[in-house]
Amino acid sequence: MPVIILVADGARPDTFASALDGDALPALARLRAEGGLHTVSTVFPSVTGPAYAPFVMGRFPGPIGLPGLRWYDRARTRRTFPDRTRSYVGAEMRHVDGDLDPDAPTIFELATRAGAGSSVAALNVIGRGLGDEDAVLGRGAGFALRAARTHFSGDVRGWLEIDREVGDGVVRAVRERKPSVTFAAFTGVDKTSHSEGHDAPVVLDALAIVDDVAARIRADAERAGTWDETQLWIVSDHGHSPVREHEDLAGLVRSWGLRVLAHPWVYRLRAADVAVMVSGNAMAHLYLELRRRERPWWPALAATHDPLVARLLERPSVDLALLPHSPTRCEVRGAGGRGCAMIEMSTDASGCTRYAYRPDSADPLGVGGAFEGDADDAWAATADGDYPDAIVQIAHLAGAARAGDVILSAAREWDFRAQYEPIPHRSSHGALHREHMLVPLLLNRPAPRTPRRTTDVMPS
Repeated sequence: MPVIILVADGARPDTFASALDGDALPALARLRAEGGLHTVSTVFPSVTGPAYAPFVMGRFPGPIGLPGLRWYDRARTRRTFPDRTRSYVGAEMRHVDGDLDPDAPTIFELATRAGAGSSVAALNVIGRGLGDEDAVLGRGAGFALRAARTHFSGDVRGWLEIDREVGDGVVRAVRERKPSVTFAAFTGVDKTSHSEGHDAPVVLDALAIVDDVAARIRADAERAGTWDETQLWIVSDHGHSPVREHEDLAGLVRSWGLRVLAHPWVYRLRAADVAVMVSGNAMAHLYLELRRRERPWWPALAATHDPLVARLLERPSVDLALLPHSPTRCEVRGAGGRGCAMIEMSTDASGCTRYAYRPDSADPLGVGGAFEGDADDAWAATADGDYPDAIVQIAHLAGAARAGDVILSAAREWDFRAQYEPIPHRSSHGALHREHMLVPLLLNRPAPRTPRRTTDVMPS
């Protein structure tokens, strides 16, 4: 049974559905009629790279080693010398496979173990388990140089040309190689959304490329008589929302008298006090007391660093501060006097993971009071609020070994990076807002049960 996953990177459910209703995407509209279109939650941080982990591995990214687009290597477990940081923007993307938990298999590895045949991937970030270079489209020095030139020149429409070439390669590879698993990402929606907004006409041009690829894959499968057994899924890894203001978070913390380690200037002559690692750019990990090689949980940091968190929560750019207390407990503080709460994760006698949300003062996530239940219950309790699936997402990220000591989620219309972006960000993502966390999932077959999260895709 061939499985084909096409990622329309950065597509929002409302933008996607509107395009389907307007007859701009005929091939995808036909899939919706035959299978179904669902709105599901992505993962936190809602950012390209980590948010591919559910599709390729069926896992939340934090616990398997990808806490964000950038992170600080407190444990010195990876080859991150001399700055002890990682950034998957640029050359260090090549380290993603090595940074992943080796005990968490990819869909490519599982297909090989099962004797299901070869796999094909394009712009996939996570590639562990793929075979020869012909199976990986969009790699090699020539492509890397072209992608870098397109990125750093701010050539937004240049990404559409790259998407078209990738699409041609994917269609050809599926036709000729007949892989058991195909995973292909198309970044045009994300790039154009950053530059011009999620509802700009050029975003529709980017979605049309995905539609064309799906149409050609289907036509080939129908001619070959394999369409009835083919699973074709169109997904997104995160949404978008408008940005009106940019907070230079690293510069802000530096202005408060602290020595800061942050990208792109990560080499320092004097030891830093704080590592500021921004993703998306609407979330950030802050790492404190960097000399410690073992993670200090918030109870051990509170006396010294609580004033820093209080100052951050006074900023209009900050919406939530997450303070991990242990691998299974995290304090949530809301800006604007919205109080604090504790999120807890546990395992019951049957092995089922359970979650609890216990407001201490007010209700920072707007859940409506205390909550306790399994993952499905947690989804239902938060799906209609400002922070869909936040209880589950916070629990899995905050306890991850590589997560920050303070995790920030930006306020609406703000992000945390004011410099160094070649494409001016008029739209951003990464935070826990519903505009970032909800994504479309289009299936060419009816789902046996209602999907809730992108982590449901790969296990299916």
